Amino acid sequence: MLLSNTSDSMTGGVPLSVDFDGPEDHFVFIFQILFATATVLVAGTVVIGILATRALRHQNRFIFMLNTSVCDTLVGFSVYYLGLFDVQEGYPSRNGTYNVLPSLLGVNILTFLFAQFDRYFAVCYPFIYSRFITRPFVIGINICCWVYSFAHLLARNLLPLSEAIQLYVFSIVFLQLIVLTKVVMTIKLYVIARFQVERDPPSAEKDSKKESLRIVIFVVISFLLLWCPSFVNIILRFVVGGGLTFRNEATNLFAIMARLNAVCTPSVYIWGSPALREATMRTVWGRVVCHRCKRR
Repeated sequence: MLLSNTSDSMTGGVPLSVDFDGPEDHFVFIFQILFATATVLVAGTVVIGILATRALRHQNRFIFMLNTSVCDTLVGFSVYYLGLFDVQEGYPSRNGTYNVLPSLLGVNILTFLFAQFDRYFAVCYPFIYSRFITRPFVIGINICCWVYSFAHLLARNLLPLSEAIQLYVFSIVFLQLIVLTKVVMTIKLYVIARFQVERDPPSAEKDSKKESLRIVIFVVISFLLLWCPSFVNIILRFVVGGGLTFRNEATNLFAIMARLNAVCTPSVYIWGSPALREATMRTVWGRVVCHRCKRR
């Protein structure tokens, strides 16, 4: 789907993403505003809830949730630019951010992968896990996700265009291996949750294991379903020479689907974890409601 170019905005700077020539343009613009706001509110709530609750901050699984939610909050803020203005990331780029904002999704991909391995060792090898997988180690892993993603981004921005495109294609191949690993780990975690954990006697630890496995499985499945169409289209464009081309990021249906992970993932966290749900209500929404009641 190839769309026409947009006109300049009233400010004379970066033009808006749509021309407002028809009702679909208004729908796209309003959708991007609502999507960005919802993402910031939901993901930001998870970030505040975890940071403000000591019991959650000291659990490894919530550190992974915190890392992805920070990413998702930044993705929400990025939509205010990528979705409202005429921006085209990638190669060629137009009014782009040197792929800084899209790289946030790369941080999430790596974080989800390590979260899967974390849950696998926590359930299958609890004694080894408690001894070696410490909180500082998990924090270090999450920091490495940021360092790798932006070191790769820095290399692409500093290299000549031809070499940068080659590195970009290589990263696509590398992501294929990550996606395959995520699929295998998701199946393995499902089998563990379905058969191994179910055989354990009733206890709080069993409920915690089931909760954490359920969250990881749902998050990864939703991530793969929403992100894979964009991934396949990128492969078709840069490897095969086919695929679909869109006017900008605001009208790129595949990119929109990929960014929807930023609101789906924290929503799954809140839905799947009663402790996190209680923390967000106590630290964020409960205080908002109380503040409004006092004002009245």
